[in-house]
Amino acid sequence: MTAPATTRRRSHWGWGYEDEQPSAAELRTAAEGIRAHLGFGDGEVEQPVPLEQLDLPAPRLTPPASLAEICATDAHTRASHAYGKAYRDIVRAFRGRFDHVPDVVAFPRDAHEVRAVLDWCGERGAALIPYGGGTSVVGGVEARVSDSYAGAVTLDLGRLDRVLEIDRASRAALIQAGATGPVLEDQLREHDLTLRHFPQSFQLSTLGGWIATRAGGHFATLYTHIDDLVESIVAVTPTGEFESRRLPGSGAGPSPDRMLLGSEGILGVITEAWVRLQDRPVHKTSAGVTYPSLAAGAEAVRALSQSGLYPTNCRLLDPREAETTGASSDGALLVLGFESADHPVDAWMERALELAQDHGGIVARRSDGKDSVGAWRDTFLRAPYLRDTFVACGVISDTFETAITWDRFAGFHAAVTEAVEGAVREVCGDGRVMCRFTHVYPDGPAPYYTVLAPARRGSELEQWDEIKAAAGGAVIAGGGTITHHHAVGRDHRPWYDRQRPDGFASALQAAKAALDPGGILNPGVLVDPLGSPENQ
Repeated sequence: MTAPATTRRRSHWGWGYEDEQPSAAELRTAAEGIRAHLGFGDGEVEQPVPLEQLDLPAPRLTPPASLAEICATDAHTRASHAYGKAYRDIVRAFRGRFDHVPDVVAFPRDAHEVRAVLDWCGERGAALIPYGGGTSVVGGVEARVSDSYAGAVTLDLGRLDRVLEIDRASRAALIQAGATGPVLEDQLREHDLTLRHFPQSFQLSTLGGWIATRAGGHFATLYTHIDDLVESIVAVTPTGEFESRRLPGSGAGPSPDRMLLGSEGILGVITEAWVRLQDRPVHKTSAGVTYPSLAAGAEAVRALSQSGLYPTNCRLLDPREAETTGASSDGALLVLGFESADHPVDAWMERALELAQDHGGIVARRSDGKDSVGAWRDTFLRAPYLRDTFVACGVISDTFETAITWDRFAGFHAAVTEAVEGAVREVCGDGRVMCRFTHVYPDGPAPYYTVLAPARRGSELEQWDEIKAAAGGAVIAGGGTITHHHAVGRDHRPWYDRQRPDGFASALQAAKAALDPGGILNPGVLVDPLGSPENQ
């Protein structure tokens, strides 16, 4: 059984499609450039293990005849659904190491087929892992389940990709959960509407995945998470359909939507949602402002976040990140942007720049004539592809993100940076730790850290483990959150277990027991099911 025919195939190991992977010659050129730019990396280039050389275990499950048409067990389908896109995922897949492969991948075409697959997994005692675009960077879609399950089935929702209904008066749309960013935007464009939710994974990630992981998107202030754009949700659970009432707001007890937002597939399979739309913006302006340090820029960003101006973009790059990305060599860079479908935004930008300059900022001008904002945006969009190149070139490239209140930021940032830089020096000998603000709030920023360091070929995972442990420990010790928008998955569980209140964990387990009594949905994520071996 093979996957549904498509014109392009996703890479079985890295980001994007097979026809987007760089050639050997392009990788050699990239390796030379990376070494010259970063000052480390051995300059050698490895090639990924080809698909035909993979030795995958035989499937433990055979779908019934009634589901055979929508199920696949071929090597490419199983391998390409085995991991997300975290650094450790890409390294393992690049080397042909597939520790946990789904036995079957199902491609339902509607909610009835989602129900049928759920019922089959429940009858067989198989784990079921909902899968959107496979862009998780926290182990959220890996079939890493215990031997108590008869096998693992990945449920790929990519065929549920249509905009079903548009309510122009309320400026909302009912959209299926498997629609990727480009697919849903193309359908909304016909109506001159947009969701305006653009995470870095926009090309491949899906609406259902955004909701399940509480993804952060386009807005750096105000509408920062998909939460703010969700009007109601429909999901299929092992015990029945879950559908919240469509309302602009409600004070009727705890929100049903909030139960599914961030649930990461452990309570049900999100199949569609009503989402709040925007008219497509026609007025746009952007500017870059430089500061001598991240600390100086942070004071300006705090003033902007508390001003009520609500810039669409308000991202602050520390001097090292600004220089590494080629956005600026003049210190920390603040990327500012405003946009509107209703009115010109020049006055808002003018006032924002006044605030920025009041805190010592200098409006950026690049000596080569290029726009600093455009240079940053280009690097931002290329980042997922660059990670694949870094793996081939022997460079560790990983990120972690958090949020903290303004009063604690300075001490928190110093402690986190010191802990991670110390780990990088110890396990890698060299490297860079960089920081930027991706989102900002009146009460605090969301710092996003990037680690670049020389890898020891064959020992990358051990290096990653030590750096990740240092980062997670420092974030939690400093009072931050283990994730602002990357979700918990399996990789963040040790720190999430420390962050959440014990009573909430018990309540979440009870909710899971009510909706998923067999504990088949995405086991290992967020909480362990009641009655599981981990809870004995």
